[in-house]
Amino acid sequence: MPKRILQGTVVSDKQEKTVVVRVERRFTHPLLKKTVRRSKHYHAHDEAKSYKVGDSVSIEETKPISKLKRWTVVETTQKA
Repeated sequence: MPKRILQGTVVSDKQEKTVVVRVERRFTHPLLKKTVRRSKHYHAHDEAKSYKVGDSVSIEETKPISKLKRWTVVETTQKA
């Protein structure tokens, strides 16, 4: 089964070896037929602590690293 890859923005880098990434998805509301934005926060592993708040990054699904971390940062799409 392929690993999922999501793109989002780093919103917190205060934890040790962890960044919090906000991933936004857009969909059409079934009743209102308007485009709706929803976002979700993911905790992702960052071994080198090289990502800062505002960076656009890609995260990849992985085996559980801790209680909340199931993602690792793959690459930076755009620096802040």
